[in-house]
Amino acid sequence: MGGMIPLSDASRRPKNFPLVTAALITVNGLVFVMELAGGDAFVLRWSETPATIVAGHHWITILTAMFMHAGWMHIIGNMVFLWAFGPEVEDAMGPLEYLGFYLLSGLAASLAQTAIMPHSTVPNLGASGAIAGVMGAFLVTYPRDEIRTVLLLGWWTRITFIPAALLIGFWFLIQIFDQVGAVADVKTGGGVAYMAHVGGFIFGAVTARIFEGFRHIDD
Repeated sequence: MGGMIPLSDASRRPKNFPLVTAALITVNGLVFVMELAGGDAFVLRWSETPATIVAGHHWITILTAMFMHAGWMHIIGNMVFLWAFGPEVEDAMGPLEYLGFYLLSGLAASLAQTAIMPHSTVPNLGASGAIAGVMGAFLVTYPRDEIRTVLLLGWWTRITFIPAALLIGFWFLIQIFDQVGAVADVKTGGGVAYMAHVGGFIFGAVTARIFEGFRHIDD
């Protein structure tokens, strides 16, 4: 077993404190506490179900599901990725533009997952799609930056530096291959919403310069 855990951008520091990124992490943490207190009823009420969305009901869950997680490892993993890539993207866009970008990335991710599995009754939840958008924007904006990364190879671990283009590109290819496998596995139709990752990433990569352009106009 192996893996890569991005920690931070080793090539630059944001000029301003990443207030929105920190706030998003805080809100995700607070909602997770509410999940633990509310149990399955809370999760089912506020997570997104594609078949329900297609039927025109509970559209608010497209937003609320972005801030919910299936367990400790799910939220910790997502927040680590958000903190690794979010501050620099927020700095490039500006706080308000970045917040709008983040939420729209989550929306694009949700629509992508719903489009590929419109009849699914499996609840979807997690910030992964929105964070994938942030990663797409980071790839377009800072492809040559070195990412401080923890390499996991069995019991062996090492902190090293990997170019953003290589790290994020490899991550995206995994999402593509895993989505193909998920489509082939017609028996389950559940598990990880890989298409949400793909959709959010593509949205982020395509629109990053637009949102960054707003910052330049303001300046």
